Amino acid sequence: MSADNPEIGQRIEVGEIETNFHDRGTGDPVLLLHGSGPGVSAWANWRLVIEGLAPHFRLLAPDLAGFGYSAVPADYSFSREAWLAQLVGFLDALGLDRVDVVGNSFGGSMALALAIEHPERVRRLVLMGSVGVPFELTPGLDAVWGYTPSLEGMRELMGIFAWDQSRVTEELVALRHAASTRPGVQEAYARMFPAPRQRWVDAMAHDEAAVRGIALPTLLIHGRDDRVIPLQTSLTMLDWIDDARLHVFGRCGHWTQIEHAAAFQRLLRDFLGPDDAAG
Repeated sequence: MSADNPEIGQRIEVGEIETNFHDRGTGDPVLLLHGSGPGVSAWANWRLVIEGLAPHFRLLAPDLAGFGYSAVPADYSFSREAWLAQLVGFLDALGLDRVDVVGNSFGGSMALALAIEHPERVRRLVLMGSVGVPFELTPGLDAVWGYTPSLEGMRELMGIFAWDQSRVTEELVALRHAASTRPGVQEAYARMFPAPRQRWVDAMAHDEAAVRGIALPTLLIHGRDDRVIPLQTSLTMLDWIDDARLHVFGRCGHWTQIEHAAAFQRLLRDFLGPDDAAG
C-alpha cells in the first residue's frame, strides 16, 4: 500500500491490464469485487471490510479494468467477458485455484459470472446489492452511470447511495470528486455505460437458467432503502439460487458494507468461516 495513497496497493500483470490490488490478512482467500460508481476503487469500496476481516481471512481486492488504479490500453473494450477474463487471469497469476467471492453491485454480476463460468474456482458466493438479473433501470443507477464530474453532481450521487445523509460529508464528496477527475478516469467511465443505459443493465444480467444452475452456498445482502439497485434483484436471486439465504437491512441504502459495517462483517465472518459455520 502506498503511504501517500491507500488506494494504491500492489501491481500485477494480467494480460494487457496492469492490475492494482490489495492483498491483506491470512487464512482462506476471499475475492472482493467492487461496484461501478464514479471514481470508485477496490479500497474505497472495501476498506472497512479489509480492516475488519484481515485477522480472519486473506482478502484480495483488485481494481477491475477502467476503475481505480488499474491501467488499460487506450482502446480497451469494456465488457462482462473482458472483466471476467481479468478476474480469472488475476486468480491464475496469484496461483489461487479456489476462492470465496464477495461482489458489490456491478461486482455482484462479475461474481455471478465467475460462479457460472468457472464454478470450480468458487467455494462460496456473497452478493451485496447485486446486479446480475433483469430489472428496470432505476433513476439512481441512471444517475450513477451518467455522472459527469462536478462537486454538486458527486454530492447528489453520494446522497443517492446513502440512507443516512450525515455520512455524505464535504470531505467525502471532495475525495470522490477528485478520484473521478484523475487523468483518464472520466474518459474511461464515459465509455462504459453510455445512454441509453437499460442495455447495460441487460448486458450485465445473466440467463435465468444459468443463475438457477448455481449450486454454491450463496448469501444475498441488500439495503431495503437502496435507490440504486432495487431489493427485488436479491429477491429474484433468492428464488433462482437453490442454496441461497437473504439478509435485508432496514434504514440502509446501497452502502450496506459502510452503513452497517459491523453487522455486515459479522455476516461475512459467519458465512465464510469453516464449512460447518455456514449452516
